[in-house]
Amino acid sequence: MLTLKLINAETERVIAGLEKKHFNGAREAIEKVQEIDRQRRTAQQQLDANKAEGNQLAKQIGALMKQGQREEAEAVKQRVGELKAAEKTLKEQMDQAEQELTTLLCQIPNIPYDEVPEGATAESNRVVKSNQKECTADDTVGNWTANPTNNEAKLPHWELAKKYNLIDFDLGVKITGAGFPVYIGKGAQLQRALINFFLDEARKAGYTEIMPPTVVNAASGYGTGQLPDKEGQMYHCEVDDFYLIPTAEVPVTNIYRDVILDEKDLPIKNCAYTQCFRREAGSYGKDVRGLNRLHEFSKIEIVRIDKPEHSKESHKEMLEHVEGLLKKLELPYRVLLLCGGDQSFTSAICYDFEVYSEAQGRWLEVSSVSNFDTYQANRLKCRYRKADDKKIELCHTLNGSALALPRIVAAILENNQTPEGIRIPAALVPYCGFSLID
Repeated sequence: MLTLKLINAETERVIAGLEKKHFNGAREAIEKVQEIDRQRRTAQQQLDANKAEGNQLAKQIGALMKQGQREEAEAVKQRVGELKAAEKTLKEQMDQAEQELTTLLCQIPNIPYDEVPEGATAESNRVVKSNQKECTADDTVGNWTANPTNNEAKLPHWELAKKYNLIDFDLGVKITGAGFPVYIGKGAQLQRALINFFLDEARKAGYTEIMPPTVVNAASGYGTGQLPDKEGQMYHCEVDDFYLIPTAEVPVTNIYRDVILDEKDLPIKNCAYTQCFRREAGSYGKDVRGLNRLHEFSKIEIVRIDKPEHSKESHKEMLEHVEGLLKKLELPYRVLLLCGGDQSFTSAICYDFEVYSEAQGRWLEVSSVSNFDTYQANRLKCRYRKADDKKIELCHTLNGSALALPRIVAAILENNQTPEGIRIPAALVPYCGFSLID
């Protein structure tokens, strides 16, 4: 969540940032935060003053009793009693203000960086890079015209999956429900090959592999911002109050909840393969067909914890890593800088990677790489101790998919159709053990 220091020191910049993110009632929300904060600080100042007076009076009681001034001592005792009664009321006021403040701050999103473009919807997202054409500053999703074209008829991945017996969507419905496919034979091998390929590439790039739980408590969901913003999108185990993770970002980042790191240990670079679970309530139509949108899927996540002055460099390195994976998979891709209105609740800046679906004639998101600045770290109490002056500061947190498998599998199947079968990208052949699905 946003820090009170930022809100009070740069109020107008915060309000402008929230308005860029199309957060309704930005000014009113920030003014309310400041008013509650003033009430809390006033109560704290009065409490401190009462304690100081009470301590001073307590010293006087003994001296008065020794001097035989019993009436004066009793009067002082009465005043001390009044101060203690007031102390209880002031503490209650502070606790209530603190609770109201936290609740309100949790409802306010992160503010975007200055370079984030204006815009309310995905149509305003800026296309900053592609292996299809050179990009200009004017390229947006709304005016993009560089889609790959192929005159040959292409089958969508759900038909290819059936033709080559790779994925059984109906069997998944029987066992669980829609959005839980069953991978079979070479389809399962392709999944495993991609998982190992992505993990190996992450390790080569200096990431430490983590195998975290796929079920987390509410405190972890709160730490990374899934709660209270996205509880409706997560599967909830109500008896134990646990949540199935929507991404490995949640357990891996929460490793550093309530931790003070040393500056020399930053940046921390972790990667993790997990199954991910998303309810995707309200999703329907062609956009959810086949592998396009699932309730359970495999994903490799990269996570970094860094100091503020280096986090933009970390973000750049993460973007280069994801782009390198797509190059090795020989897929048509583009990179989008998301506009303010299309950013997530917690991100300060986010780039999406999309691959082209040859048969569906559209772009599919396969990765989001975000810098959250101090927003998550403030919720997590994730801090570091500076080497020079030993001051404790909030870290920056970053994460990205590297990569999410379902749409990568869809793109590989659809973009590599040949009369002989489906060609496997060369980088994956050592992991698959075959070069063709026939």
